[in-house]
Amino acid sequence: MFSKEELIIDNLGKTYHAGGRRINALQQIDLKVKTGEFLNIIGPSGCGKSTLLRCIAGFEKPTAGRVKVRGSEINVPGIDRMMVFQDFEQLFPWYTVLENIVFALRITRMSIEPTKRKKVAQYYLKMVGLTGFEDLYPHQLSGGMKQRVAIARALSVRPRILLMDEPFGSLDAITRSSLQDELIRIWKETGITIIFVTHNIEEAIILGDRIVVLEANPGTIIEVIENKLSRPRSLESVEFSRIWEKIHLLLDFKNREQQKDEKSTTKLFKKEKELSLLPHA
Repeated sequence: MFSKEELIIDNLGKTYHAGGRRINALQQIDLKVKTGEFLNIIGPSGCGKSTLLRCIAGFEKPTAGRVKVRGSEINVPGIDRMMVFQDFEQLFPWYTVLENIVFALRITRMSIEPTKRKKVAQYYLKMVGLTGFEDLYPHQLSGGMKQRVAIARALSVRPRILLMDEPFGSLDAITRSSLQDELIRIWKETGITIIFVTHNIEEAIILGDRIVVLEANPGTIIEVIENKLSRPRSLESVEFSRIWEKIHLLLDFKNREQQKDEKSTTKLFKKEKELSLLPHA
């Protein structure tokens, strides 16, 4: 289904220095993403998911390795990689829904004529189901509607890659499910490459063609899971459950090993305490 490599991440590392400490946020990340692929990234808090996305976007400069889009190394942001965040307040509050999108078109110079900008903005608002809401301001929208506007604004400049950092993480279950369906429809309609960060295992399986599982300290790839489930995907299917269990075990592996070590240590101390209470000759 996917042929050309849209994105290549080669031995990427990202280190921060804070308070005299060296923090390895990412280490030896190697990943290739095909054109038109829907890739999910999942992992525990602090594993570097958002940092990886920011390196791809060009907001962060890698400490080691490199990121290539269509064979060209990138170090700065560009309109070929647009990002949608979790925060509902990513829209400009002084602009209407339509004006938020027109502004993006104006500063990126995607449409020179003002009338053309308006038509392009209306086209993408229709794509996300917001026709009739053009004149509302962000404070008049629900969280789900704000995220739809953010997606429309990102798509309007026609990027090659759409980067999404837990965009549905703060939404209620019903709205989240609805937007997942909408995103799949938009992805199929546009053929855009999507890299989507999530904490939710079900969401990763519902959306992704492949699922990259990260672990923390340092942030590294544990495994990349192929998801060949046909769409639309059912949570009740045997294969869905199998993938869910696999990801859950991968994410829980370190915790279980840590708990095992803690139990062994507790048992050892308990034994030593018992021995210390025995009468000495």
